[in-house]
Amino acid sequence: MSTPAAASSATPPTPAPGRDGITAGLLLVLALLSALAPFATDLYLPAFPTMAAELTTDATSIQLTLTAFLVGIAAGQLVFGPLSDRVGRVKPLVVGSVLCVVASVAAAAAPTIEILVGARLVQGLAGAAGMVIGRAVISDLSRGTSAARAFSLMMLVGGIAPVLAPLLGSILVGPIGWRGLLWIVAVLALAMLVGVLAVVRETHPAARRAEMREQRARTGSGARELRSRDYLGNTLAFGFAFAVMMAYISASPFVYQVMMGLSEVQYGLAFGANALGLAVVSGISARLAATRSVPGLLGLGLSLVLLSAVAVLVLALAPVPAGWLALPLFTSVASLGLVLGNATALALTAARHTAGTASAVLGALQFALAGLVSPLVSLGGEDTAVPLAGIMTALAVIALGCFAVGRRGRGRLDVAHQLEV
Repeated sequence: MSTPAAASSATPPTPAPGRDGITAGLLLVLALLSALAPFATDLYLPAFPTMAAELTTDATSIQLTLTAFLVGIAAGQLVFGPLSDRVGRVKPLVVGSVLCVVASVAAAAAPTIEILVGARLVQGLAGAAGMVIGRAVISDLSRGTSAARAFSLMMLVGGIAPVLAPLLGSILVGPIGWRGLLWIVAVLALAMLVGVLAVVRETHPAARRAEMREQRARTGSGARELRSRDYLGNTLAFGFAFAVMMAYISASPFVYQVMMGLSEVQYGLAFGANALGLAVVSGISARLAATRSVPGLLGLGLSLVLLSAVAVLVLALAPVPAGWLALPLFTSVASLGLVLGNATALALTAARHTAGTASAVLGALQFALAGLVSPLVSLGGEDTAVPLAGIMTALAVIALGCFAVGRRGRGRLDVAHQLEV
């Protein structure tokens, strides 16, 4: 860990467009870039049963299209994040956006489940650019409580996608089919490309990259920050908490439609209500970040997620109607509004000299865990929520534990202090 003197000498230069230079338009485009992934996963969820029948395959194979996308997102961030530290933010972002459009078209036109899985993998690889570079752009322009507010507002704006996507999917799957839903994703990817070209400007120019390379070489700050308990604890907490949400998302079509007996439209409404809870709590978190301890908000959110997951497990094991699961599932998802933005801000503040790489590691862990978890929730079949509940509880315990260990062993890089400046 760096000494106070070293930390001072390694302070990054003023962000290119000015400190805290995040305009409303830029924040909206970055939020939409981050929303492409949940839209690409949530929009076609109501079509899972139909896809299995039309492609003559089973539920596990259909869920593999989701897993392939998540694995692609994880791997793509490891490519685009470090690349953006070396060559700047805009060029990799444009390249990734173009490839995402091409892969989205291929997915919508895929004739077989094998081609669909492959196209979804490439779609995830390319779509990762918007997510990882968007976080790095915010880190370039702000830090501390300002970054926490910005990331929470991104969750608020991005939360519109999971609210609308399953509802739209449930309404449109009948008239246009699952291919039509994937064509909507392709159009969205094209819109994201247009937004990038119109709004996003370079926040990590050549002069700033050279200065930060010199600082890292002189002080070793980049590698030291990535190994710090602050960064690792908050990154792991973020990753395992996000995996709780992905476990829920992957199992939700079968929990709500098969176990609870909801129609496709009713499922879309239920799923959208949970996502709306996440968006609302994210907005509350953004307001509270200005006056409350960001680590305190994160700890509260993780505790609520754990309590909700335990409630899901108790109800899944009890001889009660499946509909009782709806309330703790809602609170578990909504509580993540206190977690995801604040954990991201704490992690990237702790590694601000290598924002692209730090964002890549955080994002890769996020979706690697999500990709591993998604197939596991269906191991017990379509008529039980016990695997889902057990996995959610285990992930929440690990997330809270990582956060607690990181806070107890914080070392000399005082992130809490950084959040006050």
